[in-house]
This record gives sequence, C-alpha cells and structure tokens, in this order.
Amino acid sequence: MKSIRTGDQNLVKKINKSIVFQAIKNKGPISRAQVSKEMKLNKATVSTMVSELLNESLINEIGEGQSSGGRKPVMLYFNNNAGYSIGIDIGVNYILGILTDLSGSIIEQTMTSMHSIHDQDIVNEMDSLIQMLIQKAPESTYGVVGIGIGFPGQIDQNDQILFAPNLKWEHINLKKHVEDRFHIPVRIENEANAGSHGEHLYGAGQNFSNIVYISIGIGIGTGIIIQNQLYKGGAGISGEMGHFTIDSNGRKCSCGNRGCWELYASESTLLNKAKEQGIEGVSGDDALEALFEEAKKGNPNVLKLLNSLAENIGAGIVNIINTFNPEAVIIGNRIAPFSTWIYNPIERVLEERLSNNHKKSTELRFSILGNLSTALGANSFAITQFLATKHMEEGI
Repeated sequence: MKSIRTGDQNLVKKINKSIVFQAIKNKGPISRAQVSKEMKLNKATVSTMVSELLNESLINEIGEGQSSGGRKPVMLYFNNNAGYSIGIDIGVNYILGILTDLSGSIIEQTMTSMHSIHDQDIVNEMDSLIQMLIQKAPESTYGVVGIGIGFPGQIDQNDQILFAPNLKWEHINLKKHVEDRFHIPVRIENEANAGSHGEHLYGAGQNFSNIVYISIGIGIGTGIIIQNQLYKGGAGISGEMGHFTIDSNGRKCSCGNRGCWELYASESTLLNKAKEQGIEGVSGDDALEALFEEAKKGNPNVLKLLNSLAENIGAGIVNIINTFNPEAVIIGNRIAPFSTWIYNPIERVLEERLSNNHKKSTELRFSILGNLSTALGANSFAITQFLATKHMEEGI
C-alpha cells in the first residue's frame, strides 16, 4: 500500500482547517459536534483544528448551548475582532476610507474632497487618511492586517496601475509605496471591480451569481461577476465599458478613443451640462448635492438633464445586457442617489431596445451600499488575503 507523503498530509490538514474555520465563520455560534456532522469530518480532526484556531485567536468559545440530553456543548464563533482592515476608494474628486473588523463591519469612515489629480497630492492625502485609520484601530491580536485600495484605472494582475485616463496616471507602483510606508500587505483593484465585489458580498448583488456593476462617477467603470467570480480578463483589465463607443464621430476622450459612453452618461457630463445652462450652485465640492436638492424641488431644467443622462445610461446598459445577459445590472457610485429620477427613463430605453427574453432575465437595481461599495469591496480583498496567509481562505 502506497504511503501518504508528509506534504500530502500537510495539505490535507490545511484543507480540513479551512473547512472547520469556514463552518464556524459562516454558521457560528456552532458546536464542535455540529461542525463534525455538517462538514463530514471526524470528531478528533475537528477538535484538533478547533484547538489550533483558538490558539491563533481566529475563533472564540461562547457559553454552553442547548442540549437534547447529556453534557451541554460549548459554542464556537468567529473572532471578527482578531484584527482590522482598511478599505480605500480613490475617486477622481474624492478619497474615501473605512476601517472594518474581519467581518467587514465598519468601525470608522472618513471622506475628503480632492481638487488635484497630481499623483503626489493624491498619495499624500491617502497616506494621511490611512495613518488616521490605523490610529483608530482598537487593540487586537493581529492589528491592521491589510489595506485594500480601489482605484479608477487599469490595474494589472500584479496590482500595478497601468493607466488612469481621468487622473492622467500611468505606470505608478502605488502598492510598493503603501507597503513600504506602512509595512502592511496591500491589495489594489480597479474601483468598479471592487465595487462589484462589495455589492455582491454585502449589497444589491447578494442573491445573484451573475451581475454587472456600473460605477458612474466622473467616469464610468464596470465590474463583472460571472458564476460568483470576479471576471478580470486575460491581462486583468476587463470592464472598461465606460470607453466603448456609442458615437463613432463623437468627442475625443481622455483615453484616446472617440465617442466613449462616459462622455454622455457620467457625473462630469451632468455637471457640465448644468453649468452650460446656468443652473445655480453647480460649482465646487457640493455641485452634485446642489443638483440633487434642485431635483427634489422639481426644477424642470434639472429633471430634463437627468432624463437625458438616464437615456444615455440606458443606451450603454442595452449593450451590456446583450453581451453578458446578467441576472442583474447594478448602478452605483455618485449617480446612484438620483435613482428616483433616472430609473424610469433607463427602463424605458431598455423596454424599447431589448428583446423580450433579455428584458425578462435581467433586473435593474441601484446600489444599497451608497458610496461604500468600492471601499467595502477593496477591504474584503485585503481581509481575504490575510486569511489566505493563514490557510483559511482561497486568495483572490
């Protein structure tokens, strides 16, 4: 009979430990006996893995649970306060940061407006924000275990920033800078990819396996989830649908293309049109909020602008649905709060231009995480990376 190699035994142990941890994390409070029964592992294996997890502070014991007879079981639960994580969303005109526990629950959040797209200005502001969040982290076994950054540009498979058209950044190694400064593992992901992951985990995409998340801010990015997995493409830079052409003779875009979708359907488009029409208050940091307030008052000029914007958003969504046939399309980022005024015009475009089968199989939704989708998604990548180092989760 062929003997099992030591390497094989170690692998089996890691797998079993991960299975036990995931059962406790997802179903706790749960007893050792329940873990053994539900995961189909023998009791001795479960007991050994639980002891290791307790020693590593990744799980805790809680008081005795109910018993149908005999000794009452001790219940186990995930120690979400064993460490903390930071999620950063870098927008073209803002930086948002959150501090969470290991379950993704937000403990602190902060946001600052940006008036410069110069890389050093943004990096300096981001560094200050990260430092502040680190200082806010409570005492814990592992401290701050990771920093996840959502960035509005093309990110390769090594977390390197290749190109950010709206920030005019090219080939910047932000990951190295942050790791060198804070000595904490860093994950960098395209902001729309992070947003799609955030909505899939915590928001409007939780009950779907196939979604396309559309991040509409100064530009437009999309994150694609297929069969519960983030789709990144061969080079890791898929989802740049804000730059597909909807007007072949259109204006030149910062990406080098002409007639890009984001030139007709983004926050910057809305604000530029409002300024052209002389709508009051459309300047400075509060421009979008001013338009929101005018929409609530029923300002006909603002409602007309939102109707036109929504029709252009709908035109792009038609292409997305025809291409991916997702179960849900989720609109997020800074345009999402305008759902009251843009939902019906978008639906009207979809009704007019999609086949019946496509209309029936895709839901149109708006983010329920608000402006936190990207930060929460990026933060989750950082947590997953930490747990993967503990052999508790498969790295993303």
